[in-house]
Amino acid sequence: MSSQSSPTPPAGVLERGITILESFDADRLRLSLRELAEHTGLDKATLLRLAGVLTKSRLLHRFDNGDYALGPALLHMGMLYRSTFDLGARIQPVLRNVMQETGETVALYVRVGDDRICLYRENSSREVRHHVEVGTRLPLDQGGSSSHVLRAYTGGTTPLAEEIRARGYAMTRAERVPEMTSVALPVFDADSSFIGAVVVLGLASRFNPKAQAAAVEAVRRELALQEFACRPPEGWQPPGD
Repeated sequence: MSSQSSPTPPAGVLERGITILESFDADRLRLSLRELAEHTGLDKATLLRLAGVLTKSRLLHRFDNGDYALGPALLHMGMLYRSTFDLGARIQPVLRNVMQETGETVALYVRVGDDRICLYRENSSREVRHHVEVGTRLPLDQGGSSSHVLRAYTGGTTPLAEEIRARGYAMTRAERVPEMTSVALPVFDADSSFIGAVVVLGLASRFNPKAQAAAVEAVRRELALQEFACRPPEGWQPPGD
């Protein structure tokens, strides 16, 4: 058993089901009933009942040994989520062209609650690189240029807000990952709605301020070709301002 005290489980049935699903992450792809109980604070009887419903709905998969994993219905939902954005066909060429020009990994992050999620990406082909996977979920407070941009344009708090709004981008060095630098720009659609942040990431030894500045220009050019904007319209204010 874990030495840490068990979390307090939510009261609602729906919230309890969500808590079970959120117990899984990249380091916990399969969990036993005991491990689920430790992560959720739910008793095993309640877990068995809810896991049975989630398994029947294909939101969970149950292995023969009793372990659980996320189910195939979530992949289907994820694909539907991506399809709701009229983004893919327009943003993917932006990321691909910037990656080819800079040689560095390029990704689009969107804000979901207090997290940022990688919705699209083009990984660098260089042997030493920062690798990003679609669906990667990171807390906004862990830093990185994309987190600052997302906070600046969604009513969040960031010490770089004034700089971002003046320059139109954020640059960071070794803020979240040692020896990595990044630069991120906001993305606005034709209707002036804020979409997310395009970020270019590379090793600090080669992705220096000069290379970052060149990446900014590449992102701006490619976004404009796909009819995106990287600055808000005059008078625009983020939520809460």
